[in-house]
Amino acid sequence: MGAPKLERTLGLGGAVTLNLLDMIGVGPFITLPLLLAAMGGPQAMLGWVLGALLAVCDGMVWAELGAAMPEAGGTYAYLGKMYGGGLGRLLSFLFLLQLCFSAPLSVASGCIGLSQYATYLWPALGKGGAVHAVRVGAYSAGFVVGPTTWVAIAAVGLAVVLLYRNLSGVKVMSVGLLAVVLGTIAWAVVTGLVHGHWAQVVAFTPGAFTLGRPFFLGLGSAMLVATYDYWGYYNVTFLGGEVRDAGRTIPRAVLLSIGIVFVLYMALNASVLSVLGAPALLAATNLEARRAVLAQMMQVAWGSPVAGKVAAALVMVTAFASVFSLLLGYSRIPFAAARDGNFLAVMGKLHPRKGFPHVSLLVLAGVACLCCFLSLGDVIAALVVLRILLQFGLQHVGVMLLRVRRPEMKRPFKMWLYPVPPVLALLGFGFLVVSRVGFGAQVLLAGVVGVVGCLVYVGRGMVRGREQRQQL
Repeated sequence: MGAPKLERTLGLGGAVTLNLLDMIGVGPFITLPLLLAAMGGPQAMLGWVLGALLAVCDGMVWAELGAAMPEAGGTYAYLGKMYGGGLGRLLSFLFLLQLCFSAPLSVASGCIGLSQYATYLWPALGKGGAVHAVRVGAYSAGFVVGPTTWVAIAAVGLAVVLLYRNLSGVKVMSVGLLAVVLGTIAWAVVTGLVHGHWAQVVAFTPGAFTLGRPFFLGLGSAMLVATYDYWGYYNVTFLGGEVRDAGRTIPRAVLLSIGIVFVLYMALNASVLSVLGAPALLAATNLEARRAVLAQMMQVAWGSPVAGKVAAALVMVTAFASVFSLLLGYSRIPFAAARDGNFLAVMGKLHPRKGFPHVSLLVLAGVACLCCFLSLGDVIAALVVLRILLQFGLQHVGVMLLRVRRPEMKRPFKMWLYPVPPVLALLGFGFLVVSRVGFGAQVLLAGVVGVVGCLVYVGRGMVRGREQRQQL
């Protein structure tokens, strides 16, 4: 009797639901002021459009790989097969190592956003916190210790409690959480239609589209934020070992999720702009106006603080839904690596009764709690650059390499207009990395993670080789 295996119970509806929960977290509800500030006006909406096109190009890569190799862990399995041999296992290990940083950072970003909206409901939570700056060479980070930190950590704990069950039970809760998420966006859009002044959505400042260094620097920053908000369309690939009819379900789930979220994001942000206007958002100096922009919108539109508080509560549920989905998907990756013998064996354990990777879930949640002490800006910048350099770029090159090395491989879904999508994705993500002021700090962080990963991998191989020789 072999080790217990994951069951394929996830269909298209469940896959799209989990992707949407992952994608529509707290991001679009807190990042609009950051997006506007990047380009100085509503022209920043261009960042959403170009971010969606970049997501489609990248999504094509995920769709082809996910349909061809529907296994738990997603990228971990893809890298090993795309590059093959020792290089493939090394890159899979490097991906796994960066995931130990980026996955908890993703979870923490949702929890930090949740705690920021909590200060709108309970202003006392925003007081008494202390910010500490730590600098190591070119890299600096802010650490926040206060009531909001403990709210963020409590959100991680609640997500773990609710995820401590098999996938069938999780799917039921996912549907309920998605209903709240979509209802919140629908209320915002209806509010914009009823109370908004839509001329404000296209009230561009003079010279808004003058091409030059400032324009492209601003566009890069705007696209970085938009990319962070779109990410999650690939969540279903991490659950590949639990997807039913994966060759059809995974590509459809990836591309449908991107299309649905693009429409929702454009409608949501246009509605906020129509009510508050870009000048008011850019001029806002108090933290509440920036942190809880949707709550401010509802209070202004409906002329009632109660409407703002209801909106804040709904956004908190939305943020929690994303945390819930993130932990679910990412917990399968260390599990897959452990089952493959490329990570700590304890991470490959399934719960004896409920059949989910409980050790992996608990470890990632624990690291996410530590990441909740970081500032939101540092969290977003670090996780985006880490992902681009040590995951997405490797996949874009790898999918083309796999086409050359294994043309006979069964591919239930072949990306459209190949090789345009992976090439454009490489160029687009490269632009995001180098177009930002001070991007070197995040690149240095990715480099450190890569070097440390290589050293650990080589050292581990030497130890294993010595043990095998001793056994002989």
